[in-house]
Amino acid sequence: LGVFLICTHAAKEAIKKTKKAKLYVPQIDCDVKAGKIINPEFIAKCPPGCQDVKHRVYGTDIYASFSSVCNAAIHSGIIDNTGGKILVQKVAGHSGYRGSFSNGVRSLSLPRWRESFLVSEGKPRKGVTYPSTLEYSSSKTTAVKSGDAVRRKYQPSPVPTIATQAATTTPTPTTTTTDPSTTVSKTTTTSATTRTTTVAAAAKARPGLHKVRDIAFRGTSTSASNKNILQPNTGIQRQEPIATFQRAASSPAHLAMETDLWKPGLSLFDTDFSSKEELNPKPLESISQMNPNCKIDLSFLMDGSWSIGKRRFQLQKQFLSNIAQALGIGSAGPLMGIVQYGDEPSTEFDLKTYANSKDIRNAIEKIVQKGGFSNVGKALSFVNKNFFLDANGNRGGAPNVVVVMVDGWPTDRVEEASRLARESGINIFFVTIEAAAESEKQNVIEPNFVDKAVCRTNGFYSINVPSWFSLHKVVQPLVKRVCDTDRLACSKTCLNSADIGFVIDGSSSVGTGNFRTVLQFVANISKEFEISDTDTRIGAVQYTYEQRLEFSFDKYSTKQDVLSAIKRISYWSGGTSTGAAISYASEQLFSKSKPNKRKIMILITDGRSYDDVRMPAMAAHQNGVIAYSVGVAWAAQDELEAIATDPDKEHSFFVDEFDNLYRFVNQLIQNICTEFNSQPRN
Repeated sequence: LGVFLICTHAAKEAIKKTKKAKLYVPQIDCDVKAGKIINPEFIAKCPPGCQDVKHRVYGTDIYASFSSVCNAAIHSGIIDNTGGKILVQKVAGHSGYRGSFSNGVRSLSLPRWRESFLVSEGKPRKGVTYPSTLEYSSSKTTAVKSGDAVRRKYQPSPVPTIATQAATTTPTPTTTTTDPSTTVSKTTTTSATTRTTTVAAAAKARPGLHKVRDIAFRGTSTSASNKNILQPNTGIQRQEPIATFQRAASSPAHLAMETDLWKPGLSLFDTDFSSKEELNPKPLESISQMNPNCKIDLSFLMDGSWSIGKRRFQLQKQFLSNIAQALGIGSAGPLMGIVQYGDEPSTEFDLKTYANSKDIRNAIEKIVQKGGFSNVGKALSFVNKNFFLDANGNRGGAPNVVVVMVDGWPTDRVEEASRLARESGINIFFVTIEAAAESEKQNVIEPNFVDKAVCRTNGFYSINVPSWFSLHKVVQPLVKRVCDTDRLACSKTCLNSADIGFVIDGSSSVGTGNFRTVLQFVANISKEFEISDTDTRIGAVQYTYEQRLEFSFDKYSTKQDVLSAIKRISYWSGGTSTGAAISYASEQLFSKSKPNKRKIMILITDGRSYDDVRMPAMAAHQNGVIAYSVGVAWAAQDELEAIATDPDKEHSFFVDEFDNLYRFVNQLIQNICTEFNSQPRN
């Protein structure tokens, strides 16, 4: 018995020793970004209270690495605001991050970033060893010789390569795409009477929702009791007007429309057009077989609701056919697809289906009206999630444009769906036909729905047509607008829409070695932007007592050329006249900015200025320059705040030594992007 007990005890001890040690989970703060942690995969514990707008998140499902890890976990639904354990896996950078609102957290969009991460439930994966302490990116620098000059080279957090990901068995993120076939509005063969009864019941259950209007009987002597009657032959239809297709003179707002609303005075519509000419518009000449000057990826949201009627649906098809011809469809120019919406949206054809105008026109001719309500909000959500995908022919480099055709007004809300689409970089245009008259506005679910939906509320993105029989007159104005890529503001991102001017202190106190460190800082910021003639442009000024234009915005049009030019800047040495340098940059750089560019000045200095900085900075701010100030060592805090655009905290930075400049590269870019995403839509 004694031997048995001894053996049993020894066996228990052996089992204890072989048991896996309990995993210690390190805690991270709410503001910790994934890019600051070197470990390619780790489990961490988030504290309570991380659901805060100050902890920025970029992306949906896959997040840019300068997102707050914990707030991203809340956004993805892995944890809530009480905190908890999460598993983080680093993956390669992406060409685009889509913003969204989820679980009480608003994430922002970003066109690209060099590193991403995934968040999942905080359970260890089999075969993976997790660190008990996390390794954060170091502030140390490595000296690298190049010829006789010694410059500082900073070591950023390593980005996992494809090989690394394979070695750590990092899973490839998957995207769930709604199958368009599941959202097709089904057309049945039931009798017209049955269908009419069903639709009428739906309209009755939701009073004021659908657009069943007395327009159907415009020009007749129908009594008031007959208003809103559903036509029994083709669902909800409007009877064709007998004498005229114009609105009554009591609605002057609908009698005329300008060719370009941002250039008042150009009348588009006559009030005495012939109905015969309206119904038989002359064929349009294509601007060319293929128009390379209009490289856009275009989706039309086609109104297939019953309120439109068969005849007006045909007019809409003719309009879209004319648009296709006028655009000049081609692989190096515009590509076009169509989504028809009613109760549910469905794709008629996508961007890759047809590569010329003739084939698109033939396809449009075969489109069958689906019927239902005018659920525009649902259609916009569908397009945002399903249409502009690589698999559907989306080219990435071409602006994404959606043109929404609406008969009267939508039967659902569009504001939230539109905002998410705009944040994804989609330019939304609205063409509203026969908009609500004063007596009908009480039936509109969402007043001012156009202004809530379009990319900008300046009139450029919306066209109101008084009658379906006037629709052909807006073909050329609409083509002109969607092809004006310089004005497609929702394609503009924080990384491709600025003129950035660096104003660099070259005074004696900086020194040759530190000056090279400053240039590396400038290069590290510049390389994160999309640089070209039409995207972000970079310029640089160096100053002492005097000023020198190192290169202007239009000097270099590629990233490599800009980085090479920064590298070639020679150290000047002298005094420190920062105020004069700001004035010089305003005159020599920013006065020559393009009208559609955001003017951003990044000034780096290491000391107090010998002249006044307040008046030159104020003048620059008044001229639309967004100023960021970066102070090193002996820079004066009051001057940095005076130079910086309000609020100072988001536009001014200070480090105690040049070797720590690199810490602000990501923060600067993040602030530029945050400010860009918060600009008003007007």
